[in-house]
Amino acid sequence: MNHPYAPHPPLSAALAEALSQRFGNRFSVSQAVRDQHGRDESVHPTAAPDAVVFVETTEEVAETMRLCRTNGVPVIPFGAGSSVEGHFLAIHGGVSIDLSGMNRVIAVHPEDLDATVQPGVTRKQLNAELHDTGLFFPIDPGADASLGGMAATRASGTNAVRYGTMRENVLGMTVVLADCRIIKTGGRAKKSSAGYDLTRLFIGSEGTLGIITELTVKLYPIPEAISSAVCAFPSVGDAVDAVIQTIQLGVPVARIELLDSLTISAVNRYSKTSLKEAPTLFFEFHGSPSSVEEQATLVQELAAGHGGMNFEWATRPEDRSRLWQARHDAYFACLQLRPGTRAFPTDVCVPISRLAECIRATNEDIARCSIPVALFGHVGDGNFHLVVLIDPANPLEVAEAEKINRAVVERALAMEGTCTGEHGVGIGKQKFLVAEHGEGAVNVMRALKQALDPENLLNPGKILP
Repeated sequence: MNHPYAPHPPLSAALAEALSQRFGNRFSVSQAVRDQHGRDESVHPTAAPDAVVFVETTEEVAETMRLCRTNGVPVIPFGAGSSVEGHFLAIHGGVSIDLSGMNRVIAVHPEDLDATVQPGVTRKQLNAELHDTGLFFPIDPGADASLGGMAATRASGTNAVRYGTMRENVLGMTVVLADCRIIKTGGRAKKSSAGYDLTRLFIGSEGTLGIITELTVKLYPIPEAISSAVCAFPSVGDAVDAVIQTIQLGVPVARIELLDSLTISAVNRYSKTSLKEAPTLFFEFHGSPSSVEEQATLVQELAAGHGGMNFEWATRPEDRSRLWQARHDAYFACLQLRPGTRAFPTDVCVPISRLAECIRATNEDIARCSIPVALFGHVGDGNFHLVVLIDPANPLEVAEAEKINRAVVERALAMEGTCTGEHGVGIGKQKFLVAEHGEGAVNVMRALKQALDPENLLNPGKILP
């Protein structure tokens, strides 16, 4: 698919030759490889880079940056390719730096509850490495994303209500800057008052300020007891009210996920489950056996007070895994509701006290749509998603998806929320940045970009409108 962006000059023969000599078969101009690095899970048109370099060390990232900078060519970091807002699309051409080969767990410090990893390490890989330590890394966005990409997009996921997001769980990192310098931010200490917090500056910067090549992340003890449950409700509003009461009472649940009836229907077909096709909450409780039982009993009572039905438990590890795998597959399950279409995903996050109001109004928007729209999300922290299924070649459907996206974002902003709780900005949410932060704050972001990347070579065209 052609992309509707300004044309860019082709990769120079001199730069291609220099990269080919340096990286050999880890440098590619193959159309298939380039297309793979210019397409994400969104409806944004494919925008392939001019070339792809598969790097293995921080020094190789810096060397690639140096060669590209000398030739005035943009550089786009690439992780697992699971983003949904066009983060790594090469809309101005350039070279994609594929970090997936930097997938080594460098060090695990069980006594300090932290680990240092390369950016291509995925969540599942890290937890597999931690198997015998009694520890785990909790940030779980659903997709088996790379930790570098998760930091770059400030990812969160199903466990954020208890364990926080990547912002709270990265202690330090190594970053390659646009001028090829390699810097270290933060450290392994649990707190510091020394200077500017550069670690948080790069978290969520989506590769526009620097390329993350190493991270030190927090780890947590695996809970002594874990219990999961599902509970259906008469309406989405009833389910959300139960969530709000649970959070406001301070119940330390690990996960609370909402799936509307359309999503449950899709999950049943895709994952071969037999859940009641009604608005449903998925819960998970972590702690000692007695605390888990206490939490679960209280939440069951709260759910019943809001019409909760069929509170079903999953205590065996295999049952819990099957339940949460079904939740993680909800996005792909929804795609099967209308085969041949693409998902137009969006997400917002609001203060928990406004969640019910926001979702009720959004459901009214959904009821007026002529195309399928599924709603699910990490409602324990006020974050929910819409998956609008459209034919990207149909301008009427694209316009309808844009309309509901704008409506839900403007509603969230009016409620002092955010235009994206975890997807990030990329190119998809740029138009809402000034409305959320104000022109003054966005100008500060521009000043930071100008200071660190004056030639606009790092992932140009992303975040800043």
